[in-house]
Amino acid sequence: MSVLKYAPEALKNLFRAPVTTSYPAKPFEYKERTRGRIEISINDCIGCSMCVKACPSSALAVDKNAGTWTINRFDCIACGYCVEKCPKKCLSMQQNYQEPEGEKTSVTYQKSPEVLAEEARKREEAAAKAKAAMEAKKAAEAAAAAAGGAEAKGE
Repeated sequence: MSVLKYAPEALKNLFRAPVTTSYPAKPFEYKERTRGRIEISINDCIGCSMCVKACPSSALAVDKNAGTWTINRFDCIACGYCVEKCPKKCLSMQQNYQEPEGEKTSVTYQKSPEVLAEEARKREEAAAKAKAAMEAKKAAEAAAAAAGGAEAKGE
């Protein structure tokens, strides 16, 4: 009698598709809004550190002068705040998870030498323009002071 109790369930299972997946043969398909791991397009990063300020677990570090961006993947809680705060949208949330590792490490991304050289050139040009503007301002103030002094003497 107890065998007949499970017979309907057994017959249903004979005609259904399997519930399990063939994981190694077919990769797992993540849902659309799965929060996995953070990736960066490092050459687009401006080094503003907005992602570092937004990170609640302090898993990120940015060095603007060296052109590096560092993430400690074990500290990252995959909240996505850094992705939301990035003004250049160079951060993205991938739909896969990090590979397991034996020890706690951090990953550092560095800009290419060409991009670093271009940024250094732009900084030098901006500094030269600022210096020229400051000198022009001082010259204009000196000329105005000289004109004001000559005008005061002429009265």
